[in-house]
Amino acid sequence: MAMRAEAIERARACFLRACWLDVAVRKPGNVSLASPGHGMQASMFIASARAAAVPLFETGRSVGERIEAAVEATWGVAGCNTNLGILLLCAPVALAIEQHPAAATPAALRAAIESVLATLDIDDASAAYRAIARAHPGGLGSAAEQDVHDAPTIDLRAAMALAADRDLIARQYRDGFADLFALAFQAPVFQPGCVEAPADAETPPDTATVASVQRLYLACLGAFPDSHIVRKHGERVAHTVMTAAQGWRERAAAGTVLDADPAFAEWDLSLKAAGVNPGTSADFTVAALLLSGWIRSCAAPTRDAASAWHGS
Repeated sequence: MAMRAEAIERARACFLRACWLDVAVRKPGNVSLASPGHGMQASMFIASARAAAVPLFETGRSVGERIEAAVEATWGVAGCNTNLGILLLCAPVALAIEQHPAAATPAALRAAIESVLATLDIDDASAAYRAIARAHPGGLGSAAEQDVHDAPTIDLRAAMALAADRDLIARQYRDGFADLFALAFQAPVFQPGCVEAPADAETPPDTATVASVQRLYLACLGAFPDSHIVRKHGERVAHTVMTAAQGWRERAAAGTVLDADPAFAEWDLSLKAAGVNPGTSADFTVAALLLSGWIRSCAAPTRDAASAWHGS
């Protein structure tokens, strides 16, 4: 029991650190401390993370219950959707760590998540549907089968599989988080020391961490048409943003300090001015930071779960 409790607290700290880095680092098109946008401020995302972390890592909850309760907690402090995609990705991870606290390698963690996905049921689908309808993400629209505004008749993984061809987060449920693991542990993103959760989750990131998070974000944005952009603006806009991200990713790989280039901030502001928010890529970045942060925490010296991993 002590091992499980310590693992859950470490995972919660890694989640809070990942959510903090999401806004502490400039990620073009997304809200950050340096640049608000889309009618939202970074403080809303920070408050959301703190509120959502409680039910997300509460023992004994199912995946669907975690998603629904965390969305409700988010609305209680932010009054809008700031993190639905993050919660959809992180809820199976949270339960996997609770059930398999010794999953200390990427392979073991992925197997643990797969075991969670394999047991999702119709109750998980019902709770997740209610959460999605409550969050009402931009461009949601309707679906011909298993629409979230109707009561589901299949389990959550099967429902996600129906949307997998048009939604990157849904595809992770179908494919065992394959894309997310490939992103989280690819070189040079996965570097020792870059995203460990310190005693204070909101410790400002150093230069190496900023560069790592930006590479991670650009790797996702440059690899896939962002699902959120596609829903709101169409494939053409999503591919234009993806191509731009590939260029910035190449510059980062060549050693360019992106925040030192005014054009990087200009790209950020231009996306926001056009209402273009690569929200799915941001969700992926947070979830990938949670995965990699968890694996690093498993290799770190034993800490006092009651103090060193408080994270807020």
